[in-house]
Amino acid sequence: MAKGVNKVFLLGNVGKDPEIRTTANGMTVATFSLATAERAKDAQGNWTDKTEWHNLVTFQRTAEIVRDYVKKGTQIFVEGKIQTRSWDDKESGQKKYRTEILVNELSLLGGGAGRSGSEGGSAASSGARSSSTGAAVAAGDYADQGITDEDIPF
Repeated sequence: MAKGVNKVFLLGNVGKDPEIRTTANGMTVATFSLATAERAKDAQGNWTDKTEWHNLVTFQRTAEIVRDYVKKGTQIFVEGKIQTRSWDDKESGQKKYRTEILVNELSLLGGGAGRSGSEGGSAASSGARSSSTGAAVAAGDYADQGITDEDIPF
């Protein structure tokens, strides 16, 4: 069977302040929503915006950067992969599903509280880093820690 590709690039604005938690084994996890928008003409020729909401999940150092630098309204560029998880609802017993973006790389864009507009830079390439502000983090930074899919709490 041929190998598939699961890669996502998103540029948008954070919808609400991230939720930060720590797993039993000490892993930091940040979850938050990201809004992306498309502009198109409707049947009458008027421009309309269509907003799509994405659920994002970050781990370890990336989650710490999200905790420290990301808030509602922050513009970010992310690279990651799509994952859908399922569980049985405790109350109804029904199977529930949630599709999320597991973030491998995150870049803060634009100005924000306590940052100048130049620190965030423009949309980052896969090699971009900003160690002074933590504005970009790649998943490869954790290769030596041996994090596997079994470490992910869901």
